[in-house]
Amino acid sequence: MANIDADLEDQQSKGVFATLMADGKWMYQAGEYKKAIDSFTEALALKPSDKHCFVARSRCYLKMGGFENALRDAEASLKSDNTFFEGLYLKAEALYYMGEFEFALVFYHRGHKLRPQMQEFRLGIQKAQEAIENSVGSPSNVKLEIKGDLSFLNIGGERAKPIAAIQNLTKEKKQKTEKTPKSEKTTKQLLGEFYSDKKYLENLMKDEDLVEGTTKSGEKVKDIIQRCLSYLDTCTEFWHQEKPTSAQEMRQKFMQQKCTKRCNSALSSGFLLKSLDEIERELMSGNTEGTLKKAEEVMKMVQRWSEKEVPNKKEVLGTLHSCIGNALIDLGNMDKALEHHQKDLELAKQCKLPGALSRALDNIGRVYVRNEEFAEAIRVWEKKLPLVSSDLEKTWLLHEIGLCYLKLDHHEEARDYGVRSVAAADGIADKKWQLNANVLVAQSELKLGNYESCVTHFQRALFYAKLLEDDSAMDAIEKALHEAKQHLTQ
Repeated sequence: MANIDADLEDQQSKGVFATLMADGKWMYQAGEYKKAIDSFTEALALKPSDKHCFVARSRCYLKMGGFENALRDAEASLKSDNTFFEGLYLKAEALYYMGEFEFALVFYHRGHKLRPQMQEFRLGIQKAQEAIENSVGSPSNVKLEIKGDLSFLNIGGERAKPIAAIQNLTKEKKQKTEKTPKSEKTTKQLLGEFYSDKKYLENLMKDEDLVEGTTKSGEKVKDIIQRCLSYLDTCTEFWHQEKPTSAQEMRQKFMQQKCTKRCNSALSSGFLLKSLDEIERELMSGNTEGTLKKAEEVMKMVQRWSEKEVPNKKEVLGTLHSCIGNALIDLGNMDKALEHHQKDLELAKQCKLPGALSRALDNIGRVYVRNEEFAEAIRVWEKKLPLVSSDLEKTWLLHEIGLCYLKLDHHEEARDYGVRSVAAADGIADKKWQLNANVLVAQSELKLGNYESCVTHFQRALFYAKLLEDDSAMDAIEKALHEAKQHLTQ
């Protein structure tokens, strides 16, 4: 008896875990990253070592700009299997966005070796190499930290001694950065047109409210500006040691290509993270007009930046189009909303981003439903179906397509999609969608004259309404059930 109880409890635990995972994936697809994290955290409480759950939560942290948390979860997913390619990819991504380009490159290469067919690893190698090339300074300026797996530092069968190496680098760096006092006039000559940028950054540092602000990842704006200033000081010192002619040549050839890119990239990234966080807060608080205004302002700025300053510019623009479109839906401006969601769709296709593609199709379908263009909604949502990975989202989508068919009086198609929605809802044991899907099938069967099946599905829906203690649903279903039973007696 004890074994039976244990098996039953284990099965229930697995069912709850699967439901939490499905909920988390659906929330991720919907852009509700905080809620998705909560769901994955609950799932990990049931299965603390599940690598797929760690990867899913890491992906959410990455989207929110919590790169250290993303790295922690990615490393946790690799504890039981250091060849788990999804974990390797998330670890490389987290390191890349933390600015650890050299380490990121190592893990992109490692993943590419395991999965050479995956485009993500090839693109990762490319962007990490470009980031390293865009870095300035000699190897002694490279920042090394002891974190994660350093097995790639083995040389000739012996593990390198990173602590000693870092200490040597630190000593060497201190010796090399003994600055020679320079006049402001000399600094201006060396920096040329970038001297005004340096003064601008120094003035920003005096704005206490600005510098005490933080980005979405928790990094202070003050630290970002200070990094840019330190970088300019390093360049100034380097050119000061060169002959005037050589310094001028270096400034023209090197500074324009590297310095502007490094400073602008840091500032634009910090600005974007903070802005997207503000837009998300406005959306969640229901401030539709505030969301619209902020998203439009940010979009104008991003459109002026180059893809070198914002490497994922198209992806960011797609997200902003989506936010603006959703705000316009809430404000009832369907024509403009449709334009923005279609632009989001175009950018998702260009960037080959399945998640963004699914999001855009979802929103376009919602606009068509609000306009009562149900045939168009069906056309769009049926394109979205193959992109759906979450069972919960699949349940919802099948139900919505079936409901559109019902509105068009295509009762057989409505019933078929309803039956598929019931099966999907049963698979994840979601009572709310079990209720909704059974009601859809019952309504379709009623229109088709299949009264026995209609009564059966209304009874099932009533059962779930009672479990959910949904009084309004119980009242509506009981009335419909009474009418359906009258048809049976005729």
